[in-house]
Amino acid sequence: MVEHDALTVTRAAYDEAADLYARLFGDSLRDSPLDRAMLDAFAESVGAGGRVADLGCGPGHVTGYLARRGLDAFGVDASAAMVELARRACPELRFDVGEMGALDLADGALDGVLSRWSVIHTPPAGLPPILAEFGRVLAPGGHLLIGFSATDGPAHPTQSFDHAVATAYRWSPDHLSGLLRAEGLAETARLVREPRPDDRRQFQEVHLLARKA
Repeated sequence: MVEHDALTVTRAAYDEAADLYARLFGDSLRDSPLDRAMLDAFAESVGAGGRVADLGCGPGHVTGYLARRGLDAFGVDASAAMVELARRACPELRFDVGEMGALDLADGALDGVLSRWSVIHTPPAGLPPILAEFGRVLAPGGHLLIGFSATDGPAHPTQSFDHAVATAYRWSPDHLSGLLRAEGLAETARLVREPRPDDRRQFQEVHLLARKA
């Protein structure tokens, strides 16, 4: 019930904030060379033509980036308003309203899954089932790239923080890597970006790349 309530609150909040979010972050990759590098590594790992779901795709800018890197990319988001913006921005791509924890996809249907800050509003107890769903829809040898904010240290597996949209959570990279491993997803690479002095939140940003056995 807690996870369901969190999803309902988050969906409604992003529906309301969709236009502002797209204006603020729709071009965020332009000034993020490390993010682009990790997305490029993910795309190359998946391979040209690989089928990839951008889960929590927002206004679709990252889905479009992956498509331009030669992937068969589509987006899924719980917010109908976000999906509508994504369809307008990238009319040549597919975008669906859906939930990360209950994807309308067959087992092993994907070569890659991108989860870019899309799990941050999931309460800690609700994250393992979502990671299990990521593992379910990935084919053997498929790749996951997941981005999130890090906790203050390994003594804190998770920490909540105030977010403009809804309560959000930070994760210990080692702890989250262990959760992935429990679902058959072995970490293959990790990028940790230190906060810039002018960043509003002084959190490390983490990208984990994992592969399904």
